[in-house]
Amino acid sequence: MKGSVTVISGIDTGTGKTVATGLLARALLAHGTSVITQKLVQTGCPGRIAEDIIEHRRLMGCELNEEDLQGLTSPCVFAYPASPHLAARLENRAVDVMAIRRSTFILQQRYSIVLLEGAGGLLVPLSSDLLLADYIRDAGYPLLLVTSSRLGSINHTLLAVEACLKRGIPLRGIVFNRFQEADRIIADDAVGIIRHFLKRYGLSSPVVTLDENGLEVTASELSGLLQGK
Repeated sequence: MKGSVTVISGIDTGTGKTVATGLLARALLAHGTSVITQKLVQTGCPGRIAEDIIEHRRLMGCELNEEDLQGLTSPCVFAYPASPHLAARLENRAVDVMAIRRSTFILQQRYSIVLLEGAGGLLVPLSSDLLLADYIRDAGYPLLLVTSSRLGSINHTLLAVEACLKRGIPLRGIVFNRFQEADRIIADDAVGIIRHFLKRYGLSSPVVTLDENGLEVTASELSGLLQGK
């Protein structure tokens, strides 16, 4: 039986995608689910294994596994800290979309759930002709969107939601990162406004919280976020 894939992307870089991915995987492991994380593209990494994968394993409380060492969880790694299309070009390479798809497919044969962390925001270019959102759409994957409590996040979040709606990408939920938030008033309002507009868009996607206590998600919410139930 082939496992499911859920993409975890953010409104832009530095929103907490890596932490959200690792903690979601940890929660799934605690419920006895067979889960693996994968990094679609990693830039700014001098090694062969994506730094975000190493952080996932730390958050999950486990060591690097066979799939990590085989490169299946880090199919595209580039040294320069830039957008994937530029980091690849500087190495006279390209983001190998088929290599990513093949790696994900192999992971699906071995695990019940694959959590696929994106790179940067939804509209980051993987090449001059392909945006991350279009890759997600073409693969038919559902999405978890990570946002934050900083000023401007409402605008970025709703733009990302509209990008999903335009492409028909299923939005399973939003992870609201309140870790190290600067202003509680702004954060509380942002959560309320995002929930309000999700309803306006006709979406029932839940909004769950990530803060210094970890990821606040129940077993039923976890099932809904990752399996659409």
